[in-house]
Parts: sequence; C-alpha cells; structure tokens
Amino acid sequence: MKLTNLLASASLLGAAAVAAPAKQAHQHKDKRAVVTTTVHTQVTVVVTAGQQNAVQTNVVETDEVETTNVAAINENVVLGSSNNNNNNNQANTEATQATTQANTEETVEAAQQASTKPASTEVESSPVASTQAASTQAASTQAASTKSSASSGDFSASAKGICYTPYTDQGGCKSSSEVASDLQTINSYSTLRLYGTDCNQVANVMQAKASGQKLFLGIYDVSDIQGSVDAIKSAVEAYGSWDDVMTVSVGNELVNGGQATPSQVGQYVATARAALSAAGYSGPVVAVDTFIAIINNPELCQYSDYMACNAHAYFDQYTTAQDAGPWVLEQIQRVYTTCGGSKSVTITETGWPSKGETYGVAVPSKQNQRDAIDSISQTCGNDVFLYTTFNDYWKADGPYGVEKYFGIYSSE
Repeated sequence: MKLTNLLASASLLGAAAVAAPAKQAHQHKDKRAVVTTTVHTQVTVVVTAGQQNAVQTNVVETDEVETTNVAAINENVVLGSSNNNNNNNQANTEATQATTQANTEETVEAAQQASTKPASTEVESSPVASTQAASTQAASTQAASTKSSASSGDFSASAKGICYTPYTDQGGCKSSSEVASDLQTINSYSTLRLYGTDCNQVANVMQAKASGQKLFLGIYDVSDIQGSVDAIKSAVEAYGSWDDVMTVSVGNELVNGGQATPSQVGQYVATARAALSAAGYSGPVVAVDTFIAIINNPELCQYSDYMACNAHAYFDQYTTAQDAGPWVLEQIQRVYTTCGGSKSVTITETGWPSKGETYGVAVPSKQNQRDAIDSISQTCGNDVFLYTTFNDYWKADGPYGVEKYFGIYSSE
C-alpha cells in the first residue's frame, strides 16, 4: 500500500547509516561507505490504514559539490536539527493534529502518541507498510518468462527479493554450473538483484533462474553504459524476454561514494534509459544510492522511476538486530517524504552481518542475522531486497570487520 493516507507533524529522534558493496569492472577495490548520523528534527508521521509510522521531512542538504571534484558525504553531518534535548534518556513526542491529504481514501481520527528515545530509530508501531513500485514496474513483472529457467519457484520467501553476485571466494567468475547451483538455494524469491554484467552473469542467471522469477538487473560500469545494455539485450534475446526484467539500475551508491554528483547521475540514467528503450526494454530504470544520500540530495528524486536505496541497520549502531525491521521501515518513509510522496520506495539492500565487531548495540552473529532478517521481513518484507545470498570472501574486511559476512545462506 502507498504511504499517502494521512500526514501529521511530530518530533522524533532518528538515525541514519549507509552501506553497500562496491565494485568497479569486477576489480572489487572500493570499500563499503559508512555514514552514521543521529538526527533530532521535525518529522512527518504517515498514518496508513489507521497505523502510525514516523517519516522525516525537514532535511538540510550537505555542502554542494563541484561537478569536477566530487566530495564524499560527511560522516559527521547532522540533518535539519530542530531540537537539542539530546541529554534526555528518553524523548517523548506526541503527534499533533492530523490533516487529511488530498485524494486520500481513508481518514484516521487522531494520530496516536509516539515515543522515541535518544539515538534510537525504533518505530513503536511496526506494521508491514508496503510502498509499491510505479505502475510500469507492476506491468513488467506480471508475465512469466517463456524461454528461461529450469525449475519453478514457489516464491514463498518473505521478502521482495535477494541480492546475488556470481563471484568465487577469490574474486573470480563462477561458472554457469556454479551459478545454477547457487540459484537453487534462492528459488523461493520472486526477484533476484544483480549488480552488473561482468562474468556473463545475466546470461547465466537467465538460464538458471526459476520459472517466473524476475530480475533486477544492474549497469554497474557507467563508463560503458551501451556495452552493459548490449550484454543485457543479448542475454534476454538468447535466454528469456524483457518480461523477465522488472527493473534496470544504473550505478550503485555513486553519490554516497563521491563518484558522481546528482546531476551526473541524472545524465547516466537518461543515457541508460534511451539505450534500453532502443534495445526493446520499457520497464523502470532507477539509480541506486544510500537512503542518506537521497535525503541529503533530493535532486535524485527526479531521475528514477521509483526510489531505490540501500539501508543497513547495523551501521546505525543504536539499533539492535531485533529492531532492524522498524528501522528499515523508517528509512523507507524518510525517503518517501524527501521525494514529496511522488515516488514509491524500494530498499535494494538490507541485511545484518554474522561476524565482525560489535558496533554500539549492534552485535554481529548468525543468530542476530536471523533475527534481523525476520524483523525486516515481518515489518516491510514486500519492499526490500535482502543482502546478500552468500558471504563475499573476496572482499576486504571493511569497517568493523563485517564486509565479508552478510551472506544469509552461508554457514558462518
């Protein structure tokens, strides 16, 4: 369901973090960018079907960056602070009078009292709030592929999809048979997210995916957009159809990583959209970035057909694994509000590490990973891609030693 039923103003303490795998032409040199920000600001509470959830509205952009010299997001930035009672152990906030938006179908008599605590993003009410993709996305995901896939998936997984990368532990390319074996593990997910076109991954996944399973494809190397589109087109024509593709993304966390300005991202998306259209694809095209990069750079809302962002509760440091779901839901709502309610929001990466350092109250462990995935799935599973299928041993340890250990189906 879309978060457009009712809006009310409130005050809350929030927190933000960003994280994502980074690869360039399969060189795997970049590291996960981590930004943790505690926010105390005016927010908007979105009440959906009588249920209350908090959404930030007053956001201040970070310092502007020059097109020729892009600066990474400041890790110490604080967004739109309007209330500084940070010394309180618990901050109680009360929703003010609710006002009904135009064209809403439901009304709620009054917003319930909301309570939040310093340095915490826990959402007191944790319903499953679905923000659906644009109508073009829905249309592109209805038809099952007639040419691709071996086995048929039951799609019983409690999340929208899962991320998959076709790399060996040493960073090489997995064979087509290895990819096929991997995909047997995740054939219960309706959609698989791929990041690029190297390692012949689109063709290999097209051949091995379950019948009816959709693909969220990626153009990772923005220096060769046409080459990626050609690889995608070739795989689609050989092993499936464009009906198998629910979305194509352009780049991954380019603004957050200081690799591009928002306007440059817009140019990349426009170039990719034109090339994909010429290739026969008419579905959604998006630019994936971190939720905090979008909040700090609302210009990004202009370019994607819906908002696609990465959000990892572990890097918040004030959120436990058991509260990961409400935290992710809050970031969905903050991005939705940042974009003025004009775009639906999908979380394209979210998970929890199984090994690494304790960061605040965030403790990596296999049990906590299971708890976090359960919390996310129960709270907003229809709107998220879980991160990731297997541990990425080819990566560097990264901040807090967790980078390798987000694999949901790995033993450790």
